[in-house]
Amino acid sequence: MILRPTPTRRRLLQAAMTVPLAAPLIWTRRAIAAQQLVVRTPGGVFDEVKKKTVYDPFREATGIEIVPAASTAAKLLAMFKAGQVDIDVIDTGDDVLLDLEHAGALEPLPYKEFKYTNPDDIDPSVRSTYQVGSFVYAFVNGFNTTAFAVGKEPMNWEQFWDVKAFPGPRTLADMASGAPNLELALIADGVPVDKVYPIDIDRAFKSLSRIKASVPKFWDTGALSAQMLANKDAVLAVIWSTRVQVAADGGAKVAAQWAQNQVLAQAYGITKGTPKMAEGVKFIDYSLSPEVQARWLGAYKAIPVNQKAYPHTAPQLMDPATNVPWTKSKGFRNDIRWWSDNRAKVSTYWNKWVLQ
Repeated sequence: MILRPTPTRRRLLQAAMTVPLAAPLIWTRRAIAAQQLVVRTPGGVFDEVKKKTVYDPFREATGIEIVPAASTAAKLLAMFKAGQVDIDVIDTGDDVLLDLEHAGALEPLPYKEFKYTNPDDIDPSVRSTYQVGSFVYAFVNGFNTTAFAVGKEPMNWEQFWDVKAFPGPRTLADMASGAPNLELALIADGVPVDKVYPIDIDRAFKSLSRIKASVPKFWDTGALSAQMLANKDAVLAVIWSTRVQVAADGGAKVAAQWAQNQVLAQAYGITKGTPKMAEGVKFIDYSLSPEVQARWLGAYKAIPVNQKAYPHTAPQLMDPATNVPWTKSKGFRNDIRWWSDNRAKVSTYWNKWVLQ
C-alpha cells in the first residue's frame, strides 16, 4: 500500500496490503553506490516528469543520483522489522505514510536542517513530524464537455447527485481505489462540509444508494476514471484533479469543477534506520524549494506545498477570484486519521453494499 496519486497506491490501501504497485525492481543495497538515494515512487508518467524537473537537476546540484524503486507497504514494513532497509525515502500518499508512522517505520524529519527550503513556507496542513507533503491535488467533479458545456455542469455535489437535472452515467471511486467517496455522498445529502467528519457511514451509503443505478462502474484506478470520462462511458466523474488535467492536456474533452473539492496530498517520509538519512533530507529539502516546486509542478500540473511557488502554479489550478489554489478557496481536507481508524470497517460495509 504505497502510492498516490496513481491508481495502484489507492488499491493498496486495502487491508491486505500485498498487491505490488508495479513490477518490482531487482537490486540490493550493495549495488547502490555511495552517492545514490533509493526512493520509492509511483512510477510511470510521474517519474518521467520528475526525472527531468527534479531528479536530474538534483544530481547536478548535489552529485546524488535518485534511484526510483517500486515497493508495497508490506515490503517496507518487512524490511523495517528485519533491520534490512533497502529504501531510503518514501514518496507516496499521506494516508499511507500515516500507517507507516503508526508502525514505527519512519524517521522524524529534521526541518531545522533544511537549506533550500524555508519550512515556514510549506503549507502547515501537510507538514508534520514524520511526513511532509510534496504536492496537493483533490477529488473534483470531472465532466465531459461534449455532454455539459463549461458553466453548465453540476456546480456542487448535490447537483452531481441529481440525475434528473443532470442526466447521464456517472463514475465514482471503488473501495479498491483506497476509499469510496463517503464524504461527497454526505455533502450531497445536505451535510455541511465542516461537519463531514466523523463520517456517518450508514447515511453515506444510503446517499450512495440514490446514485448507484447511474454508475455503470466504480473506478478502481485513476487511469480508468479518466478513460471512462473521455470516452463518455461516464459524463460525470468523481476524479483526481491530476487525472483530469492529464486527460485534458492529451486532447480529451474533459474539464473539472472545483466546488467542494476534497483535498488530498502526496508526501515524503524517510525510512527508519536508513543509512542515507542526510541524503534523504537533502533531497526532500531540495524538491520542496519554491524554484523546484514551480518547475516540477508546472509540468505535472499539481498544486505546490511551498506557498512561495503559488504564482507559478498552472492557471487552471488557481481560483481567479482569490488568486490562491482551488484547494485553498473551495476545498476541505481529507481526514487521513479517520480513514486509518475506520478503513477496515468501511471495506466490510462496501463489500456487502456493492453486491446489493
